[in-house]
Amino acid sequence: MPRKKPFSVKQKKKQLQDKRERKRGLQDGLRSSSNSRSGSRERREEQTDTSDGESVTHHIRRLNQQPSQGLGPRGYDPNRYRLHFERDSREEVERRKRAAREQVLQPVSAELLELDIREVYQPGSVLDFPRRPPWSYEMSKEQLMSQEERSFQEYLGKIHGAYTSEKLSYFEHNLETWRQLWRVLEMSDIVLLITDIRHPVVNFPPALYEYVTGELGLALVLVLNKVDLAPPALVVAWKHYFHQHYPQLHIVLFTSFPRDPRTPQDPSSVLKKSRRRGRGWTRALGPEQLLRACEAITAGKVDLSSWREKIARDVAGATWGSGSGEEEEEEDGPAVLVEQQTDSAMEPTGPARERYKDGVATIGCVGFPNVGKSSLINGLVGRKVVSVSRTPGHTRYFQTYFLTPSVKLCDCPGLIFPSLLPRQLQVLAGIYPIAQIQEPYTAVGYLASRIPVQALLHLRHPEAEDPSAEHPWCAWDICEAWAEKRGYKTAKAARNDVYRAANSLLRLALDGRLSLCFHPPGYNEQKGTWESHPETMELVVLQGRVGPAGDEEEEEEEELSSSCEEEGEEDRDADEEGEGDEDTPTSAPGSSLAARNPYALLGEDEC
Repeated sequence: MPRKKPFSVKQKKKQLQDKRERKRGLQDGLRSSSNSRSGSRERREEQTDTSDGESVTHHIRRLNQQPSQGLGPRGYDPNRYRLHFERDSREEVERRKRAAREQVLQPVSAELLELDIREVYQPGSVLDFPRRPPWSYEMSKEQLMSQEERSFQEYLGKIHGAYTSEKLSYFEHNLETWRQLWRVLEMSDIVLLITDIRHPVVNFPPALYEYVTGELGLALVLVLNKVDLAPPALVVAWKHYFHQHYPQLHIVLFTSFPRDPRTPQDPSSVLKKSRRRGRGWTRALGPEQLLRACEAITAGKVDLSSWREKIARDVAGATWGSGSGEEEEEEDGPAVLVEQQTDSAMEPTGPARERYKDGVATIGCVGFPNVGKSSLINGLVGRKVVSVSRTPGHTRYFQTYFLTPSVKLCDCPGLIFPSLLPRQLQVLAGIYPIAQIQEPYTAVGYLASRIPVQALLHLRHPEAEDPSAEHPWCAWDICEAWAEKRGYKTAKAARNDVYRAANSLLRLALDGRLSLCFHPPGYNEQKGTWESHPETMELVVLQGRVGPAGDEEEEEEEELSSSCEEEGEEDRDADEEGEGDEDTPTSAPGSSLAARNPYALLGEDEC
């Protein structure tokens, strides 16, 4: 009788998982990524996959896997609009890990914080975005889809043939998501390109500007969002930079939750965030500027008086309801008609469409992930109608909302355009899901070499016996010191969980509590001029007037989510809305991390 082969518990577990997957009917055979947050064991890599076509030879990593029970009654696949990025090779990941341990961090000069858009996108090169190929009504749906896939594969081949993977940034390889952009541009009368004021050139592809203003002949409004996270002088400098290089732009400054920049900021409040109670969304800065820009674009062809009346009602309601506490509910107020567009959105609508059809102005909101597109729509409506999340790819297909009977908003999923940006900067900008990063340490080093993370977080070097002595820091040391301070430990050996600490630091940067702002070229030489600029003074006064002076505020020390996050977790703007405050412990005045039990910082969802 032959001897039985040993069958480990791990193999048995894998066998049961494969059996469950076969029952669920997963066609691609991919298993959702593990929710384990332990930094002691290696994160299991997904299987090698490719994009929609078979001609693409480079490896693709599909993110944000959703559980599926097979195709729905209408053939809807929940993973149809997943993020598709090029996979980092195992050798590249290991090389970056070694660099994070060995490379000593040196502070960079202020001049290196200046970003020129020509260096990022190289206008005129193959760093373009895929265009919808010509079509006609005589073509069947299968012919149209096949033609679009061939065109998309040619587009990917040109980019990967001109640049190596080390030079290219992450960008979208999923054709289904690009189809959403095509549809939004086709149905829009006015296009809003939303950018993050901390790094607007990262979110401004010149190819899209040329296509919208040139080939389509549409007006493009550049929205510099989250202006509360940058100094007013820097905001004005970026505004003039884009006016100078792209004269056809209409530029609007926006933030869903403005604050008075004259209020001194405590550097030690990195771990604290203010939560507002009351009518938070109605305090948005920018709806009136956007209305004036749309009035100039439409030139009386659309009646926008109902929009102006709505803004006046929102301002009056916010003034009357300030400090009202919990009596204001999200569900109050007039209903907003929401239309979710799925497969019907892919139907041909004609190469040319009637502008301002039926007296309705359709405003399309496009941009990169995590720039605040959905939050901007909430700010325009005056209350939460769109779910928001820090996870890139949360908005899976475009939806339309009637702001007023004559104004329709269209929210497009976030799209990553190809560029030559460092991938570490893309991670800090929230373009890549932090919970699924294989190697987050070099991104932490990129951040720490540009802002004093060690001083802001009061970190102690892990090898320092004397706290007053200076020691050279590397990215790994910062993560280990932060894990020690926050009490992040691995499950088995109780060592410092540096992976979890690195994710925690990246979330602080994404939320703006460790704010890294880039500058336009020549900003440092003319910084004094921008600080005394008349528009800077106007912005300071405007933010102070619409800021949360009348709202009820409280500061809470947040239990930082460090590795993975739930699907419905909300972003910076949503966190400040005050939802779920009952479950969040409030820190007493003067309390510090050292005076608290470090293990009490671990929430139930963080173990």
